Amino acid sequence: MSEWPEEELARIGRADEVRVAPRRLDGTLRGFVTIWSVRVGDGLYVRSARGHDNPWFQRALKSGRGRVQGGGVERDVVFEAAGPEVASAVTDAYHEKYDRYGPAIVGSVVSAEAVRSTLRVEPA
Repeated sequence: MSEWPEEELARIGRADEVRVAPRRLDGTLRGFVTIWSVRVGDGLYVRSARGHDNPWFQRALKSGRGRVQGGGVERDVVFEAAGPEVASAVTDAYHEKYDRYGPAIVGSVVSAEAVRSTLRVEPA
């Protein structure tokens, strides 16, 4: 995997929403899904608000590849399951960025089920 150019990571990290599209096994893109994302250090992370069984999440996990759009950035990416070592930092970043929407809404991305469905997004 490669690293994000700082300018792109900053722009996409500031975006309120991003759109992700996992690739099919034949390499074509599926439809884009709008979700929240956070930047933690040099990484970009997304979570499934509807949990581990959410279809877009399962497709991203299975294919491991896709595309992300946000903050004026559009990139082919690699999706990688995030390990437990970043769970707290990602949860804190979601709180910092999205708590203004209220506990019921932000709760969907900081729940134990959402933590289980965390992906690190890296440029392909």
